[in-house]
Amino acid sequence: MLLLAFDTATPAVTAALHDGERVLAESTVVDARRHGELLVPAVDRVLTAAGAVISQVTGVVVGVGPGPYTGLRVGLVTAAAFGDALGVPVHGVCTLDGLAWAAGEAGLDGPFTVATDARRKEVYWARYDGPRHRVTEPAVNRPADIADDVAGLPAVGAGAHLYPEVFTDHRPDPAHQSAGALAALAVHRLATGEPFAPALPLYLRRPDAQVPAGYKAVLPR
Repeated sequence: MLLLAFDTATPAVTAALHDGERVLAESTVVDARRHGELLVPAVDRVLTAAGAVISQVTGVVVGVGPGPYTGLRVGLVTAAAFGDALGVPVHGVCTLDGLAWAAGEAGLDGPFTVATDARRKEVYWARYDGPRHRVTEPAVNRPADIADDVAGLPAVGAGAHLYPEVFTDHRPDPAHQSAGALAALAVHRLATGEPFAPALPLYLRRPDAQVPAGYKAVLPR
C-alpha cells in the first residue's frame, strides 16, 4: 500500500505519503490564495522525500471539504486526474474528520468540536464523540448561532481560534489540516471496511461568483 493524500479545503495546502503503517513524508504550506500553485510541488516533495515515484501510488486520498469553492476544487480535480492517470481508487474524506483524527493523535478525546474558517464571519463545523466518530453533519453557521451547540466543548481548528468568545475551550493542536492525519484515517477506514465519502466537493453554500442576469443583446437582430 502506498497512499497519496492531500487536502486544499483550508488555507493549508498539505500532502503526504502513507505506506499503511506510518507517514513516510508530509509537506504543509499555509497560503489561502495559492492552492493551484502549491499542491503539485507539495506532492513532488513528499514523493522525493520518501524515495518513491508516482507510479507506485496505490490509492489517492483527498479532503472533500467543507471549504471555499476555489481552493477545494483544486484538490478534487487533482485527485481525479491522478486517479484516472494511475488507474487507482480515489477516496474522499471529510476535511473536518481529518482534523478530528489529528486532534486524537494530539491526545484529545471526545466529545469535542472541529471548526474551520468559512469566511463571511462564519465557520464550517461538526461535533464529535471522539476522533473517529462524527455525530453531526458538517454545517456552516455564524458562531453566535451555534453557541449553545458547542458550549463547554473543547474545540480545534482555525475557526475555533477566530471566535474564542464562542469556542471557549479552544485547543492549539492541530492548528491546520494535516494530510498525514487524513491518510492515517483512510488507512483505518480501509482496514475496518468503513465507507468513504464520494470524491465530490462538500461546499455547503453557493460560490461567490454568480452568472449575471439580464444579458444585454449585442448582436443585430
